[in-house]
Amino acid sequence: MENQVSTKTGEQLGIKSYQAVFITKVYNWMALALFITGIVSYYTATSPQIFNVIIESRWLFFGLIIGELALVVYLSRAINSMSRNTAIGAFLLYSVLNGLTISVIFMAYTSSSIATTFYITAGTFAAISFYGYTTKKDLTSIGNMAFMALIGIIIASIVNMFLQNEMMYWIISYLGVAIFVGLTAYDTQKLKEIGSRGFTSQDGMEKMSIIGALMLYLDFVNLFLFLLRVFGDRKN
Repeated sequence: MENQVSTKTGEQLGIKSYQAVFITKVYNWMALALFITGIVSYYTATSPQIFNVIIESRWLFFGLIIGELALVVYLSRAINSMSRNTAIGAFLLYSVLNGLTISVIFMAYTSSSIATTFYITAGTFAAISFYGYTTKKDLTSIGNMAFMALIGIIIASIVNMFLQNEMMYWIISYLGVAIFVGLTAYDTQKLKEIGSRGFTSQDGMEKMSIIGALMLYLDFVNLFLFLLRVFGDRKN
């Protein structure tokens, strides 16, 4: 009986160890990507030559956005077949490209409100992610509803580009915050479950941690952008 209890305890410790190592890797990669995005974004915004080229050339700007989408699809679909170094390179390249495109916020909002909103986002993200990791409630239904709602606001945002309706703008902004709060909790819980299953190899853990970091990175950045629409002070 004592041996059975000891074995079970050992298995539980092994699961917790896997989770801790995996989640730590996920957050480390996410933090690195956010740091790179922030540095690239600020440097681009404060370098008139680079910034003007991106702003004045619509083809270049939309090309960068298409490049970002292509990298997300590439990482998500080909992660199992690519090498660890390729996965890391693609993820970090994505953070650089996102830094270039996101630099346009410095043209629309004051630097102080961008910094304040970043701190608000960081605090909100940390609290919600902690909830997603510790709660015993199954968040699958919340994740599914948030994903469907996300599709809805993407369509609504495209429509509002033509309508320029202020009421719709604010509805989309507040819904966007709620959606990415839900996705942050859901994705964190999902990553916790992935970590509890263990991995067949160290390489497999590394590549999956990149995918996990990408998921949370996207949640953080989009939460930040929607909160900026709510709290950001626009330049005159």
